Amino acid sequence: MAGNTYGYIRVSSTDQNEDRQILALRSVDIPAENIYMDKQSGKDFNRPQYRQMVERLRPDDLLYVQSIDRLGRSYEDIQVQWRILTKEIGADICVIDMPMLDTRRGKDLMGTFIADLVLQILSFVAQNERESIRRRQAQGIAAAKARGVRFGRPPDPLPENFHELHTAWRDHELTLREAAAACGLPSGTFYSKAVRLEEQAEKAETEGAPAG
Repeated sequence: MAGNTYGYIRVSSTDQNEDRQILALRSVDIPAENIYMDKQSGKDFNRPQYRQMVERLRPDDLLYVQSIDRLGRSYEDIQVQWRILTKEIGADICVIDMPMLDTRRGKDLMGTFIADLVLQILSFVAQNERESIRRRQAQGIAAAKARGVRFGRPPDPLPENFHELHTAWRDHELTLREAAAACGLPSGTFYSKAVRLEEQAEKAETEGAPAG
C-alpha cells in the first residue's frame, strides 16, 4: 500500500529564492500541506521543519528533495539521516536531480549498492563544496582586511566635546569618571575610544614623518 508523499526544501538564508525547489516539487504533485521548508544552513539537521517532517514520516511514505545538498552539506550527517529515513523509518527517498537516488527502484543487492555508492559520492561533493566556499570566504576576508577594509558596524561618532574632555583627562584636570560622565559615556567606553583615538593619531604621525 502506497503511503503519503512529502517534499523538503532548504535555502541557506531568508534572502535566498526557493522558487526553483518549489517548482520541482510541484512537478511531482506533492500536496502543499506536505511540503516543509527551512531557511537556514545545511551544516546540521537541527532544523525545525525538517524535524517536524521526520516525525510525520511512516513506512512506505515517499520523500522528495530536489538535490542532495538541499538535504544537508555534511557528508557523515547525510549518510546518517539517509539511513534513519530509509532503514529505521522505512520511507523512500527520491532526489529529483539525480534519478539514480530513488530508493523505490533497484531494491535488490546491486541496486542498493549502486544507490549507496552514488549517495556517498554526492554527499562527499556537497561537503567538499561547503568547505571550499568557507575557504574562499576566509581568503576573501583576509585579503580585504589586508587592503584596509573594515567589517562589522561602523563605530559610533564621538561626542562633540570628546576631544576637549580627552585632553583635560590626559592633563589630569579631570578623572576618567568625570570626563566620561561629562560626555555621556560609560568609563570603559570613554577609555577605549580615547586609546583608539591616540593610536590613530600616532599612526598618522608615523606615516607622515619624513624618512630619516
